[in-house]
Amino acid sequence: MKNNINSMNKIVCLSFLLLAFFSCKHHESEYHSITDKIEAESKDYKGTSISSEAYIGDIKTIEVTEGEHTFLIPERKSQIKSYNCTECHTKPVSQMHSKDIKKAHWDIKLDHANANTMNCITCHDGSNMDNLTSLTGNTIDFNRSYNLCNQCHTKQFEDWKGGAHGKRIGGWAPPRASMTCVNCHDPHKPHFESRWPARFNTQKVKERN
Repeated sequence: MKNNINSMNKIVCLSFLLLAFFSCKHHESEYHSITDKIEAESKDYKGTSISSEAYIGDIKTIEVTEGEHTFLIPERKSQIKSYNCTECHTKPVSQMHSKDIKKAHWDIKLDHANANTMNCITCHDGSNMDNLTSLTGNTIDFNRSYNLCNQCHTKQFEDWKGGAHGKRIGGWAPPRASMTCVNCHDPHKPHFESRWPARFNTQKVKERN
């Protein structure tokens, strides 16, 4: 009986050894799974690696962290032609209203929410026009203007920071670089105009013929 138990123990131990031997990598070209193989052999494939850096190009970016997600977004301030705003807004907006002064920003029409809900000072800091302001009066940097949008558009913000909403810059490989709200939407008129799909655009068909 004792010999039978010893034999069974030996068989069990041998089985575990064989299982460990065949399931683990025992040659350089063999891995636990195809995913392990892809990851291992992609790290330095012919002197290159999988990265989106080459496709981000000359776009100036900054790194942000939202929750568990850290990624790159386009730097905003250098893209605003009239920034710094305080070059003209030398005084608070409340002190600059005058019938004798030519209206500034005449080309901007606010079509975001009705006038009872929103005006310029809802988003722009009237005492320091180089910054934006939250609904509770906190300062928001122009480079992080998405924090202004997420006060109302919470669902879209959660999707965006996780990578499901918005457009990627470069590709899906790391480092992640994502467009922000204002890179796709005009903040003063964020909705997109309705239009026919290109393939059913009869005017374009006529132009092409």
